[in-house]
Amino acid sequence: MRARILARTAARVLIRFSTRVEPGGVTVSAEDQQDVRHWVFYDRLLPEGRGRCVLAVDHTSRCRPRPPR
Repeated sequence: MRARILARTAARVLIRFSTRVEPGGVTVSAEDQQDVRHWVFYDRLLPEGRGRCVLAVDHTSRCRPRPPR
């Protein structure tokens, strides 16, 4: 869980500096199980072309798009 929080925080900071960072592709894995990956963001396409959900994978609230730059 701590790795997911760190990865999520780092991705959110990095997207403010570069458009090349794609938070939807961020995963974490245990050091000894690098072939088992856990997604950090839900990354679901939102209706009406509003982008993708940027909340955590296990969120229970309504999906939210990436804020405009």
